[in-house]
Amino acid sequence: MTRLSGRRIVVALALSSVVAASACSESDPPPSERAPGALVSSRPLTTAAALPSAARTDLITYLSEDAAGRTILVSGTVAIPRGDAPDGGWPVISWAHGTTGVGDACAPSADTVGGPAHGYLSRTTAMLDRWVADGYVVVQTDYEGLGTPGGHPYMNGDSAANTVVDIVRAAREADPGVGTRWTAMGHSQGGHAALFTAAHGAERAPELELQGAVAYAPGSRTSETAAYFETGGPGIAQALSFLPVLLLGAEAADPDIAADAMLTDASRPLLAAARTGCMDDVRAAAATVPVDQVFAPGADVGRLTEYFATQEPEALTLTVPTLVVQGTTDVLVSRQITDEVTNSLCSKGSPVSYEVYDGADHRGVLEAAHDDVRSFVEEVSSGEAPAAVCS
Repeated sequence: MTRLSGRRIVVALALSSVVAASACSESDPPPSERAPGALVSSRPLTTAAALPSAARTDLITYLSEDAAGRTILVSGTVAIPRGDAPDGGWPVISWAHGTTGVGDACAPSADTVGGPAHGYLSRTTAMLDRWVADGYVVVQTDYEGLGTPGGHPYMNGDSAANTVVDIVRAAREADPGVGTRWTAMGHSQGGHAALFTAAHGAERAPELELQGAVAYAPGSRTSETAAYFETGGPGIAQALSFLPVLLLGAEAADPDIAADAMLTDASRPLLAAARTGCMDDVRAAAATVPVDQVFAPGADVGRLTEYFATQEPEALTLTVPTLVVQGTTDVLVSRQITDEVTNSLCSKGSPVSYEVYDGADHRGVLEAAHDDVRSFVEEVSSGEAPAAVCS
């Protein structure tokens, strides 16, 4: 606990220093009084995190809010298309990334060739590059606590949605050619974020025009984490690498949840791997942990279960047209669960379309769905309402 407390002191000082140095003059209000989406810093980015077809990609920091409404500093990227902005400004894709980890090195804006999350991020970069080449501004939040002060509340829908919305505001401050029309889009963890944005984004930023949302293989059922591992569910060995990021994410959102206390001595190295590395490091650690020695005997998992129950997307009522896409061979987010989530959303009257891709796995759905996603975005951009189809 001493090390963690010290880190919090350091990052709090870092937040004050960054905000003071990058954005505030004597006439500026303090960060706590600046509006969410206020741009704090911006500089050109030329690493692997930049989109190749963009006129430029900027690394930015901006203000947002955590799930409790407290001001936080968030990093991300803004990729601007080549050429002149059309009347009304370029349309925007606000991308919410899938699971990379909970450490600062796992932030997509920090990606480099050979970096700890490059295997996944290189694939999303290639997909997003097609959008910027077609005249869309592409903004990508790192989320709360990835690359900026504080812990990362993994799979907290409200926090993630806030950062997805507020980076659009920051991008408009960074470049006058960025328009007000935008679509939220995300994969896996980011698919979960996209659904929360579809529920709350329009209300959060009424000055913008949220036209729709796309959720690729959206994560869900985190409230079943403890029961799943206690009963030895199917695919438990592969799911084990996600356990430490779930526990540390819950702990970041609710300090009364103690991740270390829940695990056995045999499984606790998972937390160390997640704190210092990204998902490849966690997978390597997970390969050494016996799947029948995960949670400590008598571990108090009630608060964990209760917390994640508040983050399930099935309870949402979406306010904008939303496309959910899913692959049939996805073993990380199963089609059966996405079927159930989508049906639940539809039962509440949400405007949901659903497409399933035969043979596509968890990452393969990014490419398999591209043409349908493009058609959906064009439909909602033109003011059409895609037909809601539930399966």
